[in-house]
Amino acid sequence: MRLYLSSYKVGNHPERFLELLGDNKKVAVIRNAVDYAEPEDRRESVERAVGELKKIGLTDIEEVDLRNFFGREKELEERLKEFGGIWIAGGNVFVLKRTVEKSGFEPVIKKLLLEDSIVYAGYSAGACLAAPTLRGIEFVDDLTLAYRDGREDFSWGGLGLIPYSIAPHYRSNHHESERIEKTVEYFEKQKIPYKTLRDGEAIVIEGGKETLLT
Repeated sequence: MRLYLSSYKVGNHPERFLELLGDNKKVAVIRNAVDYAEPEDRRESVERAVGELKKIGLTDIEEVDLRNFFGREKELEERLKEFGGIWIAGGNVFVLKRTVEKSGFEPVIKKLLLEDSIVYAGYSAGACLAAPTLRGIEFVDDLTLAYRDGREDFSWGGLGLIPYSIAPHYRSNHHESERIEKTVEYFEKQKIPYKTLRDGEAIVIEGGKETLLT
């Protein structure tokens, strides 16, 4: 299993992400954490995410919009098999989770990770989604944005790719850093295993080895 979990954008060591990709450096940008935005704003956020990856030397980048795969899990699997990695950019983790549920993304990505055919990478919401639970992130992200589809029930489980939660933007020059302190307090109070990431830092997991890039 190969994971690259960053606090903000690609972090200070993008070369490690490139190394994880190996020979297949075609990357799928998943920008569903901003599905609540106006179409033009969402389009611009996709372009920014693509631009960030181009800056580190990647050239074969395509958006994969999970909303196009609702009820089409097998087709999503075949689509993602084209890529060496996925890049899940930040935004609202609850909006992202709702789309993940509807598209069947979770079983697909877990299968591909077990086959070691893809890298799971992302920052902020994309990193938080990898945890066993999304509890605590409600101090930062607006949960009600996930209710825009008319459903007010919510499943709090993350993907469970790692055995702890992540608190991104920790004590960083980021507008969410103050609220992240409340998240960390919640993790401590509820005895939820967690790790903090300052902007620029990333966690790399390759096989059974985990490394913190500072």
